[in-house]
Amino acid sequence: MEPGHPLETLHGEADHDGVCVTSWLSVCPRGLWKVQRKRIHTFSSINRPRLGSLCRVRVHLKSNADEAESLARETRGEKLAAQPALSVADVIESGATPFVRCKDSVLQVPLGDWTTLRLGDGQCDITEACLEGMRAGEICEVRFNRDIKTSLPLCATVELQAFTPGKESWEMSPSEKWERVKSHKETGGVRFRSEDLWGAADSYSKAIKLVITLYNHIRDVQKKRCEYEAEEQRDPNATVETLHPSAEELSTMKAELHSNLSLCQLKLNQPEWAKANAAKATQLEPGCAKAWYRLGKACQIVNELEEAKRAYRKLLELQPEMPAALKALKEIASREKETNAQLGLRLSKMFS
Repeated sequence: MEPGHPLETLHGEADHDGVCVTSWLSVCPRGLWKVQRKRIHTFSSINRPRLGSLCRVRVHLKSNADEAESLARETRGEKLAAQPALSVADVIESGATPFVRCKDSVLQVPLGDWTTLRLGDGQCDITEACLEGMRAGEICEVRFNRDIKTSLPLCATVELQAFTPGKESWEMSPSEKWERVKSHKETGGVRFRSEDLWGAADSYSKAIKLVITLYNHIRDVQKKRCEYEAEEQRDPNATVETLHPSAEELSTMKAELHSNLSLCQLKLNQPEWAKANAAKATQLEPGCAKAWYRLGKACQIVNELEEAKRAYRKLLELQPEMPAALKALKEIASREKETNAQLGLRLSKMFS
């Protein structure tokens, strides 16, 4: 699965007791983990955390599955006992809890303490995925591991005390989406520099998904602009919405995101995905030298040498005498020479 597509639902179904079990693959600092969430649906509710919601949560890591199940069973369908009521204003006042992602941790939250997360920031993919669909006062059980066949799962409980309202992506204004795109890109850069490659790829992918939705906005505004220009002579007071971000800004941003995602995938040893994203970047911004280099590198790894040579030559058109491109072309020429020599040796043996 491509990094940045963190939640691939495998199944989610409720049994006759109303216990809902959902499984997915989750992006963690050291790779993909198999996750299973168990929760009780006592009644349906539209009042649930959404994108941008500040969520007051507490996560307990349990030593075994029975202990996690015991705690979850005791609190199913009940409000958290002995916990003071927390208003939306209280959660807003507390603000998001600042802490740095740790590569050695799967659950990126302080265990056992109340923490405030902003849903959609990707601080802890497993915890955020558990919060989706939960109600205030609910506890769910979660189990996760790298390989179900060879390792015992880690078990935890996630408690949701209170949360603020949020918005789904389709409810956001273009400017809100644009700010979130820039935030995800910045987060991706921070994570990449700290060698959190999976986290960086996830941030860039979240940004790309939002950028795609902005293209529809640009199309609609441009259509209105054409209609405005046609009607301008008859109605001098007519106005048209200012396009923000502009089509040029959006194209440049999308190219940079695909290029950055390609670099993450190269380092994660996913050359096919890296090739696809680098190619998208070069289509959007033909003058993006980094994207051409990453495309050449990915093609070189998958042994598509003609495509790699074309990419490096295009790079040299943009940046003549670039050492990395010249070195790569020499490596390809050497590999082709070796391949031809081996082929010639085989043919000589066939006809000798």
